[in-house]
Amino acid sequence: MSLSDVDWTLIPAPADDGKAAHLEGQSLPDVTLKATDGPAITLGDLRGVTVIYVYPMTGRPDRDLPEGWNDIPGARGCTPQSCAFRDHFAELQAYGVDNLFGLSTQDTGYQTEAAERLHLPFALLSDADLAFGKALDLPGMEADGKYLHKRLTMIARDGVIAKVFYPVFPPDQDAANVIDWLRTHAEERA
Repeated sequence: MSLSDVDWTLIPAPADDGKAAHLEGQSLPDVTLKATDGPAITLGDLRGVTVIYVYPMTGRPDRDLPEGWNDIPGARGCTPQSCAFRDHFAELQAYGVDNLFGLSTQDTGYQTEAAERLHLPFALLSDADLAFGKALDLPGMEADGKYLHKRLTMIARDGVIAKVFYPVFPPDQDAANVIDWLRTHAEERA
C-alpha cells in the first residue's frame, strides 16, 4: 500500500472519544512554531480565517511506517489529507481562508521533505516540543515510543476556534468537509 493510495475500508475508523470537545470557542494559543516555508508563525497573532489540520505524522517513501500503523484507528492517511488540502487550496482561498497550515509533532526538517515532495502551497508547522498541543490540551497517541497528536482540523476566525472536525475520517475528505462548512457559514465572515 503506497502512502497516498489507501483503501479506507481496510483501515479502522477512529471513534469520537470527546477529547476535542473543549476546543470550540478557545483562542489559538500565543505559541510560535517553525514553518517549512520560512519564518516561524505565532498562531495567536493570526487574523482572518485560519484552517489548521493536525495530523499524527507523514510517512516517507524511503522509511517504514511504525509497526502496526494501519491498525491504529485514525493514524493512517496523513499524505492523502495533505494532498487533498493541496488540491483544494484555491477553492479554500475562494471561500475566504486566509491561512492554511498542516501541523504535526515532526521536526521541520522531516516536514520540509514532505512539503517539497507533495508540492504543498502552504506551510507545515512543527509542534515538536508539544507547546501547541499542551496549550490546547489536544488529544494524542503513541507510536514507536513517540507522542503524536491525533488527527483533527480547526477553523479559527480572528484567532478564535469556530469549528473542530474530530475525528477526521477518511482523511482525504477533510478538505471537502472544511469547504462545505465554510460554504454554509459564509454569512459569518461578512
